[in-house]
Parts: sequence; C-alpha cells; structure tokens
Amino acid sequence: MCMKEVPSPAADRLELLQTFVRIVEAGSLSAAARLLATTQPTISRRLQALERSLGLRLLQRSTHAMKLTEDGERCFAHAKELLERWEDFEADARGARSTPRGTLRVLVPHAFGQDQLMPPLLDFLAVHPQISVDWMLHDHPPDFIAEGIDCAIRVGAVDDPSVVAVRLARISRIVVAAPGLWGEGPPPAEPQALAALPWVALSLFYRDELRLVGPGGRVQAVAVAPRLSTDSVYATRRAVLGGAGAALVSAWVVAQDLAAGRLVRLLPQWEAEALPVTLVYPYASHYSPRLRAFVAWMRGRVSALDGMG
Repeated sequence: MCMKEVPSPAADRLELLQTFVRIVEAGSLSAAARLLATTQPTISRRLQALERSLGLRLLQRSTHAMKLTEDGERCFAHAKELLERWEDFEADARGARSTPRGTLRVLVPHAFGQDQLMPPLLDFLAVHPQISVDWMLHDHPPDFIAEGIDCAIRVGAVDDPSVVAVRLARISRIVVAAPGLWGEGPPPAEPQALAALPWVALSLFYRDELRLVGPGGRVQAVAVAPRLSTDSVYATRRAVLGGAGAALVSAWVVAQDLAAGRLVRLLPQWEAEALPVTLVYPYASHYSPRLRAFVAWMRGRVSALDGMG
C-alpha cells in the first residue's frame, strides 16, 4: 500500500514564509490568495501557523487596514532575503544562475515614471524576458518593507543613510512661458524682470521664490507670486500652455512644446539647479540577480534621455 508523502517541516516553513511575503506585497489576504491561486481561508491559516511557530504577532489587522508589527517588519525583511537566496540556489542548481528571473517591484515618480522612464524599462523587459516588473507610480518616499518594494527611483535630494543611492542622471530645469505672456516688446532679459509675470508654481519644488544660476555660476533669487500652484508636472505644463503664467519646469516636460514653438524659453542662459535622479534600495547582505540587473541597466541609460544631464 502506498503511503501519502508528508511534506518536510522545512518545506512547510518556506511555504509559510512565501505566503507572508505575498500578503505584505499584495496588501491583503484576499489579494495574496489570488496571487498564489488559493483561497483566503488558506492564506489566513498559513499566516496563523507562521505566527504560532514564531511566537510572534506579525500583522495588525482591522476591517479596513493591515499593518506590519515591529516584529513583522523584521520578519518580512529576513523572509524576503531568505526566499531570494533560495531562488538563487534553485537557479544555480539548475544551471541557470546567470539568468535573472522573478518579479521586481519598483516605485517611481508619477510623471517621470509614465513618461521618460518607460523606454529604458521596456528595453529592460525585452532583454530580460524572465523578469516581471510591478511599476508603481507614486511621488511619496518609499517604504520598502511595508510596500514590499525592491527599489525606487527618486527625483530630488536623497538624504536617507539607510539606503544605497545610485545616481542615474540630473534633470535640467528651465523657465518657460507661452509666447507673448510678457506683453509687447522683447521677453525679459534679466532674472528680476520675471517677478512682474504671472506664475504657475510646481509646489513639489518651489512656491514663491526661484533660485536661478546664470553665467559664471552667478546665483539670483527671484520672488514670484503664483496665480496657480499644483503638485502635478503635467498640470503645470497645461497651465503654462494655456497662458496662466510662466513656470520653472523640467526640460524634458516641455521639449516638444519648445521645438514646436508652443512655448518659449525665457532667459536661456539661466536655469535652476538640476534635480538629481537616484535609484535607491535598502542595504542588505544579498541582492537578487534581477535587482542587480535592473540597477546596472538603468545606471547606463537614464542619463541619455532627453532633458537629462
């Protein structure tokens, strides 16, 4: 008589850890159940089994929210690293160590991520057919553990000592306006003349003052009174095109408008300090091949995009 094979405790624990990681990454038990092609009660039982085996409470759950406990945050970080090491071991055992595979979760700025970063992302996917990418468009700072993020691309200064920061490029920022916004005669020729114009402020980076750098590194501060403030790059562009005011914008946003004559660059010899574009990820003793491949790919390609430096 054939006896039913009983899974080993080690295999059980790997499954429990995998389930826990998927719960955190998916954001709910029901979403994790869909990812793992099982039922929500099964996911709940696995989570309870893991918490019993560890003697820890990993998640705080309510009707509308789910949050990692402090123990849960530590467990998630260790579980994710352990599972990635196991995947590498399996790939190595099959002779496929050199082929990155699996899912990479990347947080990117909303406008930059759906525009400039798409060409290098699509090229990356074409070169690495066994990697899938969750491409999340948000402007908030990354919470690597709570959101299950592998890495993030940030525009602006990064001063978090807990992350590895890889500089990818610098975004040029210029002053633009609709033709004739300044009235009759030539456009403004000096920074202080900009104060007399109506303005649209991109509140993520400036509100009522510009700091422009000109010939010889000369720095000039200009006070402005915005008629419209917004945190959207695209809304800023549309407002400027509509004649609502001048704006300081990333060069890539308006490159086509300048080429077509829909907008005019004011004070061509002056621009704001360029914004750094940085890829960040947490320090760890081990990094997955897919993360290493993505970092290497983006490091060599983002600086070649329009409006980058």
